[in-house]
Amino acid sequence: MEAGVLETLLPGVHRIVAPNPSVMTGPGTNTYLLGNKRITVLDPGPDMPEHIAAIEAGIAQLGGELERIVTTHTHPDHSPGAAALQARYPVGVFGAEILDDGYQDTSFAPTGSLAHDDCFDVDGSVLRAIYTPGHVGNHYCFIHEATGTVFTGDHIMQGSTVVIIPPAGDMADYIASLRLLLDYPLQYLAPGHGTLIDTPRQEVEHLIAHRQSREDKIYAALQQIKKGDLDELVVVAYQDVDASIHPIAKLSLSAHLLKLEKEMRAHQKDGQWELLA
Repeated sequence: MEAGVLETLLPGVHRIVAPNPSVMTGPGTNTYLLGNKRITVLDPGPDMPEHIAAIEAGIAQLGGELERIVTTHTHPDHSPGAAALQARYPVGVFGAEILDDGYQDTSFAPTGSLAHDDCFDVDGSVLRAIYTPGHVGNHYCFIHEATGTVFTGDHIMQGSTVVIIPPAGDMADYIASLRLLLDYPLQYLAPGHGTLIDTPRQEVEHLIAHRQSREDKIYAALQQIKKGDLDELVVVAYQDVDASIHPIAKLSLSAHLLKLEKEMRAHQKDGQWELLA
């Protein structure tokens, strides 16, 4: 995956990788160009001049015209490029807004709302919105019905698990949203970071099992230490993870604990967590 290069993955499905690789973004954010003539940009990515130029070059290379911009969510590596494209093209921008929790793209200004099952015509193919809260409360996946490709944003990332950051992120919602995807005729998963996944059902089922396994470890950690804060629990519940990752792991740990609290299986007081009898 080379940043800035237009790659055709499937008929009418093209990808450009942004030059923003990191521990959190993998090789970089994937921007998808859908269609060949009337083009939809899905997740315009970061507002980096070289990436915006690569998107414009990709549209020109396809010989098409930009018709709309859609976003999976408003984290700063996925949506800020929309504002830069809006300044150049008089097209609609579709996505869901959310209150800023310190992690959102505050420049995002959609011209149209987005709701579950909304459909867009992409060169005669249907692009359908699927509401998938969990990673963040305004997250949507999209299925390109002609190819069975689900564009997963940060709901599913190739090669790594997704970080859930409360309160905008919700573990119970995340697992429910994973199960929802199994109701669709999946052929491919096109993640916001990483390569195309051609075993979609197996990947979704693996992620559900992984989250349940982590929840079991967290529950066992609470049984072992009886009462503890995040710093104490992460050492036990994430002992299979390198300690350098524990600061990030505590975010998902908190999301799992809040799920247990919602299910009335655990509770916390003054930052101390324990199981409910």
